[in-house]
Amino acid sequence: MPNLVDSPEQIPDFSCLQLNQLKDCDRAAHDWYRFVLSFPPHLVQDYLERFGITAEQRVLDPFCGTGTTVVDAKMLGIASVGVEANPMAHFAGSVKLDWSPNPDELMQQAERIAERSLKEIEREKEWRSLPEESVKIILKNSISPLPLHKALILKEQILAEPSGYQRHLLLAFARAIVTDISNLRFGPEVGVSRKLKPDAPVVEAWLARVMAMAADLRYLQTLPDASATIHHADSRQLLQVLEPNSIDAVITSPPYPNEKDYTRTTRLESVLLGFLNNKAELRALKQGSMLRSNTRNVYKADLDDQWVSKHAGIQQIAQAIEDRRIELGKTSGFEKLYHRAAKHYFGGMAKHLADLRQSLRPNAQLAYVVGDQKSYLQVMIYTGNLLAEIAEGLGYEVVRIDLFRTRLATALKEQIREEVVVLRWSGKMPAIAYPFSDIPL
Repeated sequence: MPNLVDSPEQIPDFSCLQLNQLKDCDRAAHDWYRFVLSFPPHLVQDYLERFGITAEQRVLDPFCGTGTTVVDAKMLGIASVGVEANPMAHFAGSVKLDWSPNPDELMQQAERIAERSLKEIEREKEWRSLPEESVKIILKNSISPLPLHKALILKEQILAEPSGYQRHLLLAFARAIVTDISNLRFGPEVGVSRKLKPDAPVVEAWLARVMAMAADLRYLQTLPDASATIHHADSRQLLQVLEPNSIDAVITSPPYPNEKDYTRTTRLESVLLGFLNNKAELRALKQGSMLRSNTRNVYKADLDDQWVSKHAGIQQIAQAIEDRRIELGKTSGFEKLYHRAAKHYFGGMAKHLADLRQSLRPNAQLAYVVGDQKSYLQVMIYTGNLLAEIAEGLGYEVVRIDLFRTRLATALKEQIREEVVVLRWSGKMPAIAYPFSDIPL
């Protein structure tokens, strides 16, 4: 495997210092709903160009989140497919791929809904609220009582409108909730602002989001059409949703091995749109199709760690984490899972990369955006290097590792690398198909 390369000719030339932010020219569709820490469209564009991907080829994002890669590929006229386990993110990405609504009709329907909603808000004197079992799974004070009351009335009116555009109207609702109506704030983690909003212009904020969506649709409908879809599925079980020998390029950013619970980022809107209703459904989501990237979704019956049971480097890191825990006297249930979470994460990525091989065409090119981590008791995890080692053992060629950016880890007060692991698949299965595993496969 080649050493880490930082030479200028191998690093994407991004002039913006805040590399994860959307450029104004990239806001159409992408800005309908987006994770705050999503990787940016200009990174996708850069690697599509580097890989020489054309309209005759097909791009995959197996951890597609809210659809950055597939949306950008569609804009460029390139066929694409995504896989996403989080139902809210899957919904958002799927809607962002649908450019069929008539913008004028969309606005007319939105204005009718807004008028009805404002009248109902004025009429109702008793405030609506969420069921208690739903309140238990959202962050306390995520949204103040009066804005919540207004939002529930607005959602009811959206669902009551006989419309083929309901999904777009609901996505605009989710976007307005998170950005304009709730008390949430976003940084490395989602939290609640100290200054709560006792009230918010709920209907007006939603209508503004629909208006922006309609303006985008007028532009998007001028672009050439390209096939694009997102499967609601597990990235570790790709053979269930992808055809053999069908993918020419992969551009993706999987979760990193840390304590970030990715379901928290979308929790409020997931509850308001009905994707999650109680603790049992939340547990089922975490235990089912999500990569094990944090201790909140590691369970006793999990077997992903067996995929790297023979990988010396990962076993050493897991042991170092456990030794540090014992040395520091950390005894909480989550702290005791730190070493297991690290092994399950890389095991899940190994399973993903193993499955993926059958869907790749010969000479397929891949870019994985990952970040080094010290979340587990400050034991350094060189995610990119370890992922490259796993890929090489599974028969991939490690072309290089590009530096995407460095970011300040606020808790550690040090710069941490985010990198792009660039791979190539020759089409030839190695002599030992699963070199790091004890599982009889």
